Amino acid sequence: MTVQTLDPLAVLNQDATRPATEAANLIDRLSREHWLSREMWVKVLSGFVLEDRLYAAMLARRTARKQFGNGIYMRALIEFSNICKNNCYYCGIRAGNLEVARYRLDQEEIVAAARQADTLGYRTIVLQSGDDPHYTRDLLVSIVKAIRAELPEMAMTLSVGERPREVYEAFFRAGADRYLLRQETSSPLHYTKLHPVRMSMHTRHAALHDLKEIGYQTGAGFMVGSPGQRPEELAEDYLFIQDLRPQMIGVGPFLPHHATPFKDEPPGSLDLTLFCLSLLRLLDPAVNLPATTAMGTIHPTGREQAILSGANVLMPNLTPTANRPLYTLYDNKICLDDDADTCQGCLSGRLRNIGYEMSASRGDNYANITVMK
Repeated sequence: MTVQTLDPLAVLNQDATRPATEAANLIDRLSREHWLSREMWVKVLSGFVLEDRLYAAMLARRTARKQFGNGIYMRALIEFSNICKNNCYYCGIRAGNLEVARYRLDQEEIVAAARQADTLGYRTIVLQSGDDPHYTRDLLVSIVKAIRAELPEMAMTLSVGERPREVYEAFFRAGADRYLLRQETSSPLHYTKLHPVRMSMHTRHAALHDLKEIGYQTGAGFMVGSPGQRPEELAEDYLFIQDLRPQMIGVGPFLPHHATPFKDEPPGSLDLTLFCLSLLRLLDPAVNLPATTAMGTIHPTGREQAILSGANVLMPNLTPTANRPLYTLYDNKICLDDDADTCQGCLSGRLRNIGYEMSASRGDNYANITVMK
């Protein structure tokens, strides 16, 4: 499928006609039952047409408006290190990329960025890095405690890769509320096409289950259109999410980076990514779904289209502007030069243009959580 030639925002803001297709039947079933079988997932992901996508977007948008109103939760992103021990084939900050200048923020700089987020009215921060061994359990516990002491009402998400369960528990006790760990794919064979042999999909899945059991509001997610991905691989991601029931799901298109083995691979499809977002909203009406920066990179109004397809979260970047261009997982990443105030004004205006506004809420999602004793 290709990007629409009509104004996509105008199209998405209109009610869609229900197509007489098998995919529409499955979309209706998902909307009612919040579950599909493997065979059904493969059928809906491989057999949809544009009319199906617009119909799913309408149902997802209505579902999200019923759940969240017209408020969009804001998650201030602080990318505090671009050093990573892993060598994932799709990632611009992979260990094997010798072109990128590496950086680390110290505790004072990270706390200052969190303080800026609070000043701007954001009620959630996301502390994200590569899988960087420099940030040990004790160092990250110290950072979390420092932020929690100064900003006791701030929701805090960590996204620092795979760690032992006892380390996750230490972060949780220190005051972290949420943890984001995208699985990227839930097909074992496809996982080996995207990652070095020492990395394991089963380890990643086990970590996500650990996070849920500990009591985190847990974030998972996957790429759409990564090299070698078929509808069957995407179906595995939906089945995994259907079982895990995370509180947040980050989904965006695969975008190539020039310093990776996948530099010549085509980007993922905007239409398929938007359809995947709508299906996730219908699978779980309460889940937090970000309109990712990758969506804004693949299309100038990609984030707005994502919101009109069921997303309810935006992630403004509060990484210091000097470091921001060095944290590029893919080429042509947007918003690398905007300061925090400019970024906030831009996002606010974009939301108003489609009938939404920034929410002042933390945007907690406690569904399906049993907090660790």
